[in-house]
Amino acid sequence: MRRSPRSYTALEDLGRVRLSRHFHLREFLYSEIAGFYGRTNIPEDPDLMIAAGTRLCEELLDPLVETFGPLHIRSSYRAPDLNHFGATEVRPQKCSRNAVNQAGHIWDRRDDAGRMGATACIVVPWFADQYARGRDWRDLAWWIHDHLPYSEQYYFPKLAALNLTWREDPARTISSYIAPRGKLLAAGATPSEPPDQRRARYADFPPFRAIRYPRVGP
Repeated sequence: MRRSPRSYTALEDLGRVRLSRHFHLREFLYSEIAGFYGRTNIPEDPDLMIAAGTRLCEELLDPLVETFGPLHIRSSYRAPDLNHFGATEVRPQKCSRNAVNQAGHIWDRRDDAGRMGATACIVVPWFADQYARGRDWRDLAWWIHDHLPYSEQYYFPKLAALNLTWREDPARTISSYIAPRGKLLAAGATPSEPPDQRRARYADFPPFRAIRYPRVGP
């Protein structure tokens, strides 16, 4: 059982934990709110954080990297105290309250239903370049829906960034602040576009996980 880091060395060691083939924990600890306001971003339960982050990386982020190339991590893990600060003290409000972000941006707390989960706000540069030229954000949303076991997708106007969530017993919802704003897919609902129509949207996307990386070992 890992204890919450109490020293710089312990935090440095925690950051070296490899979550998946393409990601280490340190990449998810950066927080602009923490940096600007001089706050810490240290997990209370490193074991739960690692378990949730591993699933996020292995099941959602690694396939994205192996399809589209490198990702840009905008923000991700927030310690409970930091998230509370962001929800109550930072104006304009930057974070949802803790009860909403458990098993989301707060990786090391389960949600009220007891589910483990983790969220990362990411940019897919390959897609962001096309979005800047007018491409519909829903093309990426439906691709993710048809290829990855996500729980939630939530899109933002700048760079077509999205909050991508892995969670046990996934809700499978898609929402956006980009027009058309609101809920594209509610939990348990049937997609508004049939499979053939969705596939036509992303017919020019790279083949799924077709980027080949060097093998490990002999």
